[in-house]
Amino acid sequence: MGELLVGTASWTDKTLLASGWYPPDVKTAEDRLKYYASRFPLVEVDSTYYSPPAERTVGYWRDRTRCDFTFNVKAFSLLTQHPTRPDALYKELRERVPDKRSLYLRDVPGDVVEEVWQRFLGALWPLHEAGRLGALLFQFPQWFPIGRANKEYILQVKRRCEPMRVCVEFRNRTWMSEDNQEETLDFLRRYDVPYVSVDMPQGHPSSIPPVLAATSDLAVVRFHGHSDKWTSKNIYERFGYLYSERELKDWAPKVRRLAEDADTTHVLLNNCYRDYAQRNAAQLAALLVASPGQGSAVRQVADECGQ
Repeated sequence: MGELLVGTASWTDKTLLASGWYPPDVKTAEDRLKYYASRFPLVEVDSTYYSPPAERTVGYWRDRTRCDFTFNVKAFSLLTQHPTRPDALYKELRERVPDKRSLYLRDVPGDVVEEVWQRFLGALWPLHEAGRLGALLFQFPQWFPIGRANKEYILQVKRRCEPMRVCVEFRNRTWMSEDNQEETLDFLRRYDVPYVSVDMPQGHPSSIPPVLAATSDLAVVRFHGHSDKWTSKNIYERFGYLYSERELKDWAPKVRRLAEDADTTHVLLNNCYRDYAQRNAAQLAALLVASPGQGSAVRQVADECGQ
């Protein structure tokens, strides 16, 4: 029987801290993570997209959470071919890259890229070794269309990260267009790469249709909301969307059906503004528990698993 894990993207957003979701006595970074892990079995770390983590920090994540708690980690922006600030790189590497406001992967010398890969993956090893790393999320940019070179890059990413596993999310609609959808999913299945299904605003060049598909034994769903300000540069305008109970009730059986095709299914609410994601994640988890499926069970936070 497979498992369904429901959680949110991030537990430290400043608007979440200001929302009152954390009790007044939960004030430190350690206490916040412990509190979050007492409510959900899964979290996605998004800060790693903006700056690679230190191994010591990753060790704290492991030590401050329950033995059955799972972390998904968003890949560093340089490795997903997004623009990256030079000051986000490791300090001793900054003098070895071009003097530009933003760097792309093509701008960075190969030996520096190799060192970034090694350090990024090395820092995550404590989570992997403890069996607590679910997947590395590679969310590719809008300018990453379907094609031979980009398929090869996905396979390169998979090889580099092994034995850690990856999952991929697209933001270029060519991957899941009506003409290419079957080709994309067949490619991912052939190479055992989990596809990240999404719910997001439609009608934009970055829009991916809400197709739920399992291309590996791990299935992943990310809920981005339906803000009418999706193109805003303000992240809270983009993701400030609270799902209604009706919307979540419509999604619950769809997620259940997806979970029948995978051993493990991760469901992540990424509508990160105030406590929207936490409220919706708790609602969706309750709906999934209330409508049990044939081949999966929703992971609950069990008292017997200690810190």
